[in-house]
Amino acid sequence: MQFGIFSVGDVTTDPTTGRTPTEHERIKAMVAIALKAEEVGLDVFATGEHHNPPFVPSSPTTMLGYIAAKTERLILSTATTLITTNDPVKIAEDFAMLQHLADGRVDLMLGRGNTGPVYPWFGQDIRQGIPLAIENYALLHKLWREDVVDWEGRFRTPLQGFTSTPRPLDGVPPFVWHGSIRSPEIAEQAAYYGDGFFANNIFWPKEHFMRLIHLYRQRYAHYGHGTAEQAAVGLGGQVFMRKNSQDAVREFRPYFDVAPVYGHGPSLEEFMAETPLTVGSPQQVIDRTLEFRDHFGDYQRQLFLMDHAGLPLKTVLEQLDLLGEEVVPVLRKEFAKDRPAEVPDGPTHASRLPAVTA
Repeated sequence: MQFGIFSVGDVTTDPTTGRTPTEHERIKAMVAIALKAEEVGLDVFATGEHHNPPFVPSSPTTMLGYIAAKTERLILSTATTLITTNDPVKIAEDFAMLQHLADGRVDLMLGRGNTGPVYPWFGQDIRQGIPLAIENYALLHKLWREDVVDWEGRFRTPLQGFTSTPRPLDGVPPFVWHGSIRSPEIAEQAAYYGDGFFANNIFWPKEHFMRLIHLYRQRYAHYGHGTAEQAAVGLGGQVFMRKNSQDAVREFRPYFDVAPVYGHGPSLEEFMAETPLTVGSPQQVIDRTLEFRDHFGDYQRQLFLMDHAGLPLKTVLEQLDLLGEEVVPVLRKEFAKDRPAEVPDGPTHASRLPAVTA
């Protein structure tokens, strides 16, 4: 199992102080959070991609390249790379370059994002979201695996004799997760290629994601990549912890109420009942997270959202201490119990080398 955090990079006013961080402060805070993640023993740091206020991470590979130079072990990923509005040629180049700089500690999560206007900003039609995701990834997949590419599709100019540079490190493309909160077409796409499927189950009830993950697993086996249990599944989560659960609820409530991700909607209690959001003690977080295996089967990656809604950096770093010291060690131990031998570990560059060199 791989454990880590993901950030949406929002710049939100702290509702308890009225202070809004600058973009500079928020960007530097995200870097500090990534470094803290490695310090406390987490495996993954992932950043979102946004091109509109109140978010700052418009250039994920720039940020991850900087973090790569300051870390040694952390897997650097994205929580969304916009496969619909980014040129797949540029994605191929940027992430291969990052992969070399980070000595293979790189993967990425493809998605369509949740900001409708981003499509016309980058010259695309939102009504073509799914076809864009399918075609653009077909090209990206090809660019990383063929040295010379000829290509013609609907959404970009043709390529003739094109070579994307640099080539993937050791001939192993970065591992790809296809992220979705609603679309069975994306689960099907992940299964078709034998890639990972990340169900960011932070918004909707578990039954919805159980159906998506079941579809992905069954189609993964259908396409001959392995058994359904060998498919690579990742899950999202949201937590806020204090030693005393009542203190956690009291402290987090004003942040929840204004959060750009889910504020101004259901109450905190309603949201906790219907989604994986857990606000309470470390033991409550452990218990709730362990339930995921009952719903979704054994899986490979668990990412938590912790640095949003205006939470001060000091508070987020305290949360990471609790996560790294009290929660993740127990989760590692408990998830390892009775884990079938055929269930793979989370993907790494090193673990994927034999399959390419054999």
